[in-house]
Formats: sequence, C-alpha cells, structure tokens
Amino acid sequence: MAKLLIVDDEVGIREVVKEYALISGYEVKEANDGLEAIELISKEDFDCVILDIMMPRLDGFSACKQIRKMKNVPIIMLSARQEEYDKLFGFELGVDDYVVKPFSPKELMARVKAVIDRMRGKENEVFRLRGLEIDFEGRQVLVDGEKAALTPKEIDLLLYMVKNKNIALSREKLLEEVWDYDYFGDDRTVDTHIKMLRHNLKNYRDHIVTIRGMGYKFEA
Repeated sequence: MAKLLIVDDEVGIREVVKEYALISGYEVKEANDGLEAIELISKEDFDCVILDIMMPRLDGFSACKQIRKMKNVPIIMLSARQEEYDKLFGFELGVDDYVVKPFSPKELMARVKAVIDRMRGKENEVFRLRGLEIDFEGRQVLVDGEKAALTPKEIDLLLYMVKNKNIALSREKLLEEVWDYDYFGDDRTVDTHIKMLRHNLKNYRDHIVTIRGMGYKFEA
C-alpha cells in the first residue's frame, strides 16, 4: 500500500484530500507545516508528498528544498497562487506536479497515481541512446557494449543529467543536487567531472552540451 503525506495548515483541505486518498487505497499521514513534514520524512518513507506553499513556520518551497536533500520522493505542490513564476520556481526546486487551488480531489488522486507510477517505473529504468545504455537501478553505464569506468560521483552526475535530459542545468544546480550542498565559490568541480565524463562516454560525449555562461545539459 502506497503511503502519502499531506502537508497543509488548512485542516479542511487536509481532511478532503485524506478522505479521497483513503478511498483510493492509500495510507495517509498529515503535517500542519513544513517543519512537521521534514521531521516525518526524516523518520519515515513516503511514496508521495502533497505539499502546500503558504504555511506558517516553514513554507512549501523551503520545505521542498530540504526534502529534496533528504529523499527522492515525488512531490505535488498545492497552491492558490497561479502565477507562472511560482510554477516555474516549484519545478526548478524539483516538484513533480503543481496543482492550483481550488482543485478537484479526484484529479489530484489521478496525479498522485501518475507520479507514483512514474517513480516506480524509474526504479527499473534503463535509458538507451544508440550504443549508450544507462541502468539507473544498477548504476551501470555501457558504451557500445563495454562497461564504462566511471567514478561514483561521475555516475551520480550522469544519472541526474539524464533524468533531466534536454533541460539546461546551471553549475550551481548541479552542485546542489549531485554534491548535496549549497556551493559558493569555485565551480571548477563540475567542469572537471564533466570533462572526465565526456572522456569516458567516448563517441557519445557530444550529448553533454555546454550552455555558455550557465552550465550543461544532456541532449537526447
């Protein structure tokens, strides 16, 4: 049974979402704000987090950033804010979906199922691009049938870029997501690893594209 965490300071919204989640066969836990959510997620595993933006103590955006540093759990953001900027900022932080209030609980449950199914599919995903084969679960990369001699951090970097393929990623974003910390100062760490990664990908090195003045993207 999949387990959901519903995070919203409005009790009425939590109750409605919980009712439909239980009907849909999910196990449910609740949190009143971002701090409670982070505490629960640090102790338990969830299959999806439904996260409101405007909350006391710790807002949804800040909570999402902290959650992403702990676990790779699907996050659906709830918000009364419809501005494009808020949606783009949420996706930049790594949310999997963005639902604007008021919303249909049935549609929300359909979105929950979609992100959970997508995440479970990724656990056994093998990405193929001509003679390049990347096994996400096995953390193995084959180049024209031969296993690439990648370091663990090079594999982390490649997996993250492929999961976000065709998206321009800044050096700062790569440092934060792959090295798991906010980085200030010299960004040559990313450049060095990209250079080695390209070398090890041989004929497929050109799929790692440099974005001038910003960073890189994996182009598929």
